[in-house]
Amino acid sequence: MNDKGFRTNIIHSGEVDFMKKVMSGVAVPKVAPIFMSSVFSFDDVPTLDGVYDGTHDGYVYARMTNPGTDGVCEVLAAAEGSDGAVAFSSGMAAIITSILCFVEAGDHVISSPVLYGGVYDYLKNELPRFGVETTFVDFDTDDIEAHIRPNTKVIYSETIINPLMSVPDIKKVADIAHKHGCKFIIDSTFATPAVVRPMDLGADIVAYSATKFLGGHSDILGGAVCANREDLPILHKLNTLYGNIMSPFDAWLLARSLRTLEPRVKLHSENALKVAEYFEAHPKVERVYYAGLASSPSHELANRQFVEGRCGGMLSADIRGGEKGASDFIAACESIKFVPSLAGVCTTISYPAKTSHRQYSPEEMKAAGISMGQLRFSIGLENAEDIIAEFDKAFEAVE
Repeated sequence: MNDKGFRTNIIHSGEVDFMKKVMSGVAVPKVAPIFMSSVFSFDDVPTLDGVYDGTHDGYVYARMTNPGTDGVCEVLAAAEGSDGAVAFSSGMAAIITSILCFVEAGDHVISSPVLYGGVYDYLKNELPRFGVETTFVDFDTDDIEAHIRPNTKVIYSETIINPLMSVPDIKKVADIAHKHGCKFIIDSTFATPAVVRPMDLGADIVAYSATKFLGGHSDILGGAVCANREDLPILHKLNTLYGNIMSPFDAWLLARSLRTLEPRVKLHSENALKVAEYFEAHPKVERVYYAGLASSPSHELANRQFVEGRCGGMLSADIRGGEKGASDFIAACESIKFVPSLAGVCTTISYPAKTSHRQYSPEEMKAAGISMGQLRFSIGLENAEDIIAEFDKAFEAVE
């Protein structure tokens, strides 16, 4: 016992000295612990200086970096084949920060016109407030090079376009970007590294909503960016300045989930293809959007770019009857729920015109090919025959 007071003893016991003992032991936990500390302690000022200047390993403040995010970033970089990764509090934080790393007032961005609606809204309405203009270009039909200007700094797209599930030629776009000194940033949320590693095809920055397939269980909120050595410092700097870092608990959950990414995405893809084939043959479905179908305009390119022809767990379909048909179908489903997100273990339905793409005007939705009868399906890990049976029953409610 010591002569310190009751409160002092319980406040300082099991703290710094205990952690030093644990960390210096010969046995380490098989599963990394959750590092919930927001700040780290030092024995003296020179040690703090050493951490800041890189001569000592260690951490200062969890907003800058911490063991939990460093651990999950190591897993992310291994999955993507990149030099490193940065963990963010959300997918939007990851995407926006990635763009802001490479543009300033007076610069220009080229983007696909069909994107997650939040990113489209940001590029169209928010970036111009800071003097950055975006030109939306159809990567399948337009000449991208014809739209590049001397001040173009970023070309932006998605690996699997949300919600039309078309696939851009990643290598072709990357080559164009690099020819003109631009960064090619690509959102690979719908694909994941288990489907394609865009950096292998020339992309500079790969961004993710880790909330989706990377997390895969609908229980985290996070984002991630994978990059090579030259771009990591600015990504880390802006992540720290803007306070966008992923929480320690979400980082721990994401690291857990990434261990099973490949088998999960493989099964998502297998089930999605079966459902897409079922939809394609159904008389109450007007069109199916899934690159795994032989009828898809993206089928050949997907087979060339994607691992083992996997096309992920996302597909869309135009339901007969427009908005009424789509609404009746949603209401008739039982265990398959209407969820304004995606990529959990269970199958869910989303309605792009009402959720992810409601930022688009009616004219923009029509130009993009997003109809009021279009539903987006996140195909889960259930038995495929059970998914199809529930959909088959739901179609009875569609006139």
